[in-house]
Amino acid sequence: MQEQSLVPQPSVLRLPVAQIRHVFSPAEVERKLARLQEAGNQRDYDNLRSVYERMLERGPERFQVKPAGVPDMAGLYEALPNFSAVLDDVKRHVALAQDSSDGLEVTPMLLLGPPGIGKTHFARRLAELLGTGMNLLPMSSMTAGWLLSGASSQWRGARPGKVFEALVEGEYANPVIVVDEIDKASGDAQYDPLGALYSLLEHDTAQSFTDEFAEVAIDASQVIWITTANDSRNIPDPILNRMNVFEVDAPTLDQARTIAHKLYQSIRAGHDWGRLLDPEPPDDVLDVLAQMPPREMRRALMTGFGNARLERRASMQVADLPKAAAGRSRIGFVQ
Repeated sequence: MQEQSLVPQPSVLRLPVAQIRHVFSPAEVERKLARLQEAGNQRDYDNLRSVYERMLERGPERFQVKPAGVPDMAGLYEALPNFSAVLDDVKRHVALAQDSSDGLEVTPMLLLGPPGIGKTHFARRLAELLGTGMNLLPMSSMTAGWLLSGASSQWRGARPGKVFEALVEGEYANPVIVVDEIDKASGDAQYDPLGALYSLLEHDTAQSFTDEFAEVAIDASQVIWITTANDSRNIPDPILNRMNVFEVDAPTLDQARTIAHKLYQSIRAGHDWGRLLDPEPPDDVLDVLAQMPPREMRRALMTGFGNARLERRASMQVADLPKAAAGRSRIGFVQ
């Protein structure tokens, strides 16, 4: 696949460096489209023809972005203290791509840990850091492999898979694709929902990944793969062996307190009504919030903010938080 420089690396500003990468061959699409024009029953191929026409309309060029210079990740380390090992790995990959024409490559990763500790939130923050888009694929709701790799156009209601859509309809050659709860993927004897990952997670084979609907080779080699799971026992070994596995612990009590503090400030700063509330949460509120998994903190804070405003107070109190939260124990947290 061709690659050419689009934006020179800035010497002062730390902006994302963009290149153009061709993610498919227009000539191949044109050949496929010409064959459809020669086919007998045109109506049977309307969806496939529309896909080919859309590909030619959008063209094959996509941005491949990377940070210009190793970004300051101190804020992420502070906001996501239990993901330090993962952030260290990302920083190494970013450093390798600096001072060269190479694009950013990140080894596929598995974030393994209990539910509610912020694995999906981490993926969103990583996409923001890298300046690329993010696509979330919840495997718990996927029952067939074709949702990743597409289904043959001969099937009624068939359509391209999610990877094809991310690269053809998206703006980036290296989007972050999050395969959420990969351990909960379910299928039947005919369809393996994880089957497409055997080639997608390998750099060499991903360069010419073929969606079963479009039957056109797509360069998916630059996709940044993040998978999450609560338990690795249901993940096939060949897939595990293609990823860096990070066991993410629940935050310690002190880390959870820091997360709660950062989340309070983030929510308050993100809303106009935040100016009516104190810039700092009381210590006893943080003590209660620190008992919760990070996923639950946001809901509890929104309830607390709302109750404080109902009482026309600027300061949140423990009584403003959901009652279940106030009596929560520290089960599940690292002491």
